[in-house]
Amino acid sequence: MPELPLMHLDHGEGVIRPFRNEGYTFPARMIFAFITPENLAKFVSQYPHTERGVFETVSNVFTVYAIDVDGTEIGVCRAPLGAPAAVQLMEFLIAYGARDIIALGSCGVLTDTPENQLLVVTRALRDEGTSFHYLPAASAINLDADFARYIRSVLCDADLPVATVRTWTTDAFFRETPTKIKAALDSGYTVVEMECAALAACTEFRGARFGQLLFTGDSLANVHAHDARNFGQDTQLIAPGLAARVLAKLQ
Repeated sequence: MPELPLMHLDHGEGVIRPFRNEGYTFPARMIFAFITPENLAKFVSQYPHTERGVFETVSNVFTVYAIDVDGTEIGVCRAPLGAPAAVQLMEFLIAYGARDIIALGSCGVLTDTPENQLLVVTRALRDEGTSFHYLPAASAINLDADFARYIRSVLCDADLPVATVRTWTTDAFFRETPTKIKAALDSGYTVVEMECAALAACTEFRGARFGQLLFTGDSLANVHAHDARNFGQDTQLIAPGLAARVLAKLQ
């Protein structure tokens, strides 16, 4: 059987470049938020802010903001669902200045875990395709350990309960089968989402620092009955403020 094309990594630069000399300059510290447009707008409105750039696709428009958090400039951008779209926008953010990036969003739980729990990712299972265009083929990717420890320490210092976690990143929301859930659990992955492994690979390739803050949403703990719960929506307005606090204290 021939080796899959996905296994052949090409380190060459792409023909289509993320930097298009559009005159944008983004803050080095960036929040990449998998939340609704309404909640992003509510969050940004809490701070002095300016619009710094726009990324347009055929299906959506993403505005990049700069907010002032106690004198520190922090970028904010809403993230699109799914690894390919999220990485395309991440490339754009890095091309125009983002260097220390925290992504935040909900995850599904594979064990009996309450909703709206905060988690910092340490390792992601690469069950998607995008990461293989950035790093050599492997089953998983480790996130920046120092950055993960720093994120958790700032939140813990604020008396916020936050645990570390290994996450299963998959492209196929409707193919999270009982067999695959068991395989992920057997390998130590207790939550699932659709972007982390790819974002970690992209940022490592581009030399940016990346961390992922998750909050628990729906549950697959009962493999025979998906429980959507509230998809962690109660944390959507809280998590960006936590990420802003972490980035504002970054040395």
